[in-house]
Amino acid sequence: MDSVPTQHRPSLAALFLGFVRIGMMSFGGGLTAWIRREVVLRRGWLDDQQFLSGYALSQLVPGASNVNLSVFIGAQLRGVPGALAAVAGLTAVPIAIVLTVGTIYLHAHTMPGSAAFSTALTGVGAVAIGLNLGTGIQLGRLHLHRIVPVAVTTIVALGIGVLGFRLLHVLAVMLPVSLLLAWLGRRQ
Repeated sequence: MDSVPTQHRPSLAALFLGFVRIGMMSFGGGLTAWIRREVVLRRGWLDDQQFLSGYALSQLVPGASNVNLSVFIGAQLRGVPGALAAVAGLTAVPIAIVLTVGTIYLHAHTMPGSAAFSTALTGVGAVAIGLNLGTGIQLGRLHLHRIVPVAVTTIVALGIGVLGFRLLHVLAVMLPVSLLLAWLGRRQ
């Protein structure tokens, strides 16, 4: 992967604050959409190809994929200190919010009105699904122009989202298939 030119490398403070912004705006899900918006569209730290490479890698490595993605982005931009700054920025506000909300819920879950609190948290989940779907559609429009990538993407989405197959099983089948199809496509 191409390294990021020096003039586009943010300072560690800018990287940390950029990921604090992402963490604040995306609490409850939709993190990939916010990361792409902030890192690619708003700040221009990476291009879409670099972002998609990091996103693909973050899905394969164990752990929370968006934390993995922040490690990748931070490392691409500023090395190990950048990875640490990005993860710290991404997780600082959500950790504080989860601890605060958890404490409130622990002490107030039997009080009147707590059902509205639960309903609000459910709404946050729906928004996260919409953000992820929107990002998928945007990236698909930009990068899925041939039938094979569209077919592979559709099969994976249907297998996991509709048929309920486990991610690991779908990847075990579709990863070699898609690599073989890509290799065969390059030979033509």
